[in-house]
Amino acid sequence: MQNEKIDQRIAAEVRIAARVNEAVRTVWRPAGTSVAVALILLFGWGVVNGRHGLSSWQQQRLQDKQLRQEIQDLQAENARLRSHVERLKSDPNAIEHEAREQLHYAKPGEVIYTMPSAPPAQSPTGGK
Repeated sequence: MQNEKIDQRIAAEVRIAARVNEAVRTVWRPAGTSVAVALILLFGWGVVNGRHGLSSWQQQRLQDKQLRQEIQDLQAENARLRSHVERLKSDPNAIEHEAREQLHYAKPGEVIYTMPSAPPAQSPTGGK
């Protein structure tokens, strides 16, 4: 008789464990899935819009392209100016041209005429 009571008690505990296990499956599994999906969505949002995400990466890539173009432009201007400096160091005609253009120098006996600048254009409705 005592064995029967023990067997009944064990059977009851097994049924209770099965119910608990079923409750865990029906409640916790969907909750865990929901938490996992929420974390994945949060991570995905961070990848796209985060501080170091795709949007930031595209902006930095565009800025890098612009800076590389600016560097190329400055290098070309630098080479042009170096060439100009070398010509001014060695070519007397370049020195004379620069003196005439920038400093308005003239050779003895030459007369320099300065033309007035063009008058500003008037608007078509401003005459009346």
